[in-house]
Amino acid sequence: MFTLTDKVALVTGGASGIGLAISQLFAKQGAYVHILELNKELAQSVADELVAQGLKAEAHAVDVSKQANVVEVINKVAETHPIHILVNNAGIAHVGKAHTTSESDFDRIINVNIKGMYNCLFAIIPHFLSNGGGVILNTASVAAAVGIPDRFAYSTSKSAVIGMTLSVAKDYLAHNIRCNCLSPARVHTPFVDGFIAKNYPGKEAEMFEKLSKTQPIGRMAKPSEIACLALYLCSDEAGFITGCDYLIDGGFVKLNN
Repeated sequence: MFTLTDKVALVTGGASGIGLAISQLFAKQGAYVHILELNKELAQSVADELVAQGLKAEAHAVDVSKQANVVEVINKVAETHPIHILVNNAGIAHVGKAHTTSESDFDRIINVNIKGMYNCLFAIIPHFLSNGGGVILNTASVAAAVGIPDRFAYSTSKSAVIGMTLSVAKDYLAHNIRCNCLSPARVHTPFVDGFIAKNYPGKEAEMFEKLSKTQPIGRMAKPSEIACLALYLCSDEAGFITGCDYLIDGGFVKLNN
């Protein structure tokens, strides 16, 4: 069950955090995983580790905010073998309110979190249409569902991800292309540790505990837990699911009362 044998999967941002966990699990479940990352050295190290385990993986340097770069890389992969799955995961965060977010920071978030996802959709959907279908999984966030302090640009971008997900799911119903998204709450990744260290020096343990407890379940998610839901949604067993946003949030959205 939930096997990805003979499937080819692209994972953007697939060498760290949630993306890394997805790359690892998909490869273990039989997929040929192509890791698309801005940091090629990091992606290559992950791919090398997977190959050393007898799994199938390749690394590709790509800036998702640059459409020509994305199209070139995805077309190159498609020349080698049909692509079955896109995990549109690459994204960046930002701290700020509307009046404290600079135009350059807002543009940076939009270019990666919205335009980057669009660029990957633009590049992959023609291949899915030619191949008779495919699966798309976008990474959104609970920040699209509830108001979170000091996340103006980030929340804006993740709300757009849900809109894109619904639009793609609707537009390609007749073409066997499924599109869903995940909305995690806080996940314990190296990014979170770095964020806390940068913004709360000397108070790392205190802030980690505080942020963990914003989830009613009392802790942050593990990247592997997000990957397990991603695996199901990209598997054939989820063939009846499209146009859905899946909260995986420890009760953050509905139980924080």
